Amino acid sequence: MQRAPAADAADLDYGSISTLLSALHARKMSASELLAHTIARIEALDGQINAVIVRDFERARDAARAADAALGRGQRWPLLGIPVTMKEPFNVAGLPTTWGFPHFRDFQPAEDALVVSRLKAAGAVIIGKTNIPIGLRDFQSYNDIHGTTNNPWDLGRSPGGSSGGSGAALAAGFGPLSIGSDIGGSIRVPAHFCGVFGHKPSLGLVPLRGYSLPPAPPVPSQGDLAVIGPMTRTAADLALALDVIAGPDEMRDGIGYRLALPAPRHDQLRDFRILVIDSHPLMPTGEAVRSAIGRLAERIGRSGARVARSSASLPDLAQSARLYMKLLNAARSPRLTPAALAEAQGLAAALAPDDRSLAAERARGWAMIHREWLAADAARLQLQQRWHEFFREFDAVIYPAAAVPAFPHDQSEPFDARQLDIDGKLYPYADACFIWADPASTCGLPATAVPIERTPAGLPIGVQIIGPYLEDRTTIALAGLLEREFGGFVPPPALASMQFAK
Repeated sequence: MQRAPAADAADLDYGSISTLLSALHARKMSASELLAHTIARIEALDGQINAVIVRDFERARDAARAADAALGRGQRWPLLGIPVTMKEPFNVAGLPTTWGFPHFRDFQPAEDALVVSRLKAAGAVIIGKTNIPIGLRDFQSYNDIHGTTNNPWDLGRSPGGSSGGSGAALAAGFGPLSIGSDIGGSIRVPAHFCGVFGHKPSLGLVPLRGYSLPPAPPVPSQGDLAVIGPMTRTAADLALALDVIAGPDEMRDGIGYRLALPAPRHDQLRDFRILVIDSHPLMPTGEAVRSAIGRLAERIGRSGARVARSSASLPDLAQSARLYMKLLNAARSPRLTPAALAEAQGLAAALAPDDRSLAAERARGWAMIHREWLAADAARLQLQQRWHEFFREFDAVIYPAAAVPAFPHDQSEPFDARQLDIDGKLYPYADACFIWADPASTCGLPATAVPIERTPAGLPIGVQIIGPYLEDRTTIALAGLLEREFGGFVPPPALASMQFAK
């Protein structure tokens, strides 16, 4: 059969999944050629970025050849021949899973995480794993095993965390899809810092089997706050990837349940009812982010959509943030050593009862007994109901993904002593970073991160679109409409001009 004209170089670097699939189906390139180009780009550019830190290129070449054979037979799977990266904590049989901890350096799981199996069944070519902070606990991505990941927009800045390697890989053109995870903004912040798209799904929508701290066995589980989700360079690719990885675990809920997400509430921007929030009662938003959100609200308003800047129906954000900080550290507390747990319990016991600071709530979370957790969970259920009522009046909330654009690397210790500069004033690092993960994380709501513009210095700015529980298609659809109306991903200039050493 005669071969079609070759795919454009720009598509090979930054093409969407659908664009690449069209080229594969039209025989403009083979899956093996696409993979070879992606590997060559990683080898040429990743030395200074350090995003893809575990490489599985030989097995990827085998998978690409198998994809070419399937394409030749006329098969058309959702990701057939598409190169994909995984965040480091996902189990991939034969590759190390460390969560950034040196003592797990030699751990290799015997089987794939369920989400990896689903990607492979859809034809994806897994090319490697992306970098993280140790224990997934930072808004930067560095550890003693793999070093520091740099932001492709500015190598001196963080790509975000904990899915920072995934955000950097997408911005650098190392494949069109990466799978991340999010408990405290870990998909949304890297998307914002790196100018890409990310989707934090509704809690429980994507199963967690095979995403667990080594050497835990890969059993079905329902996390508290933590979710798995896709990161891409277009909103449409988020929807495609979510369709592949979502759905109940066949070993557990999938025995009796099937996924049937509702369609988007609207397909025209003018039909949406949107609340735009650019500030928080407990933490300022930097001028760059706040002004960008204001301009976005004006543009959306001119499209005919109903845009509000405040609402009496909005749940109490301060109350929600305090609850979130407590639940966050409670969810992370199993990782504490006995000595660290004893220290945390002592710190919590010494707190004044009226200390409602975010740091105090995090300290209480580390040391919570089950009775206290149940009380916090009951408060969450009440908050979830208020959001349910809120979404009768609105379809979505546009909310900051972070207070500032990508900030310079800061690996100072101790972590709790760090501070973040917001317009020339210093704020506690953990407060200033984690607070924006709420309310989507606290209440298990879907949130889609979408790039909206860039700062005068050229750094990306994004927002998160929060929607009703299990209405993930609505937030992704709105992200797609914003992308179509106002622009989406653009390549970092330094990479586009190939200024990096090869």
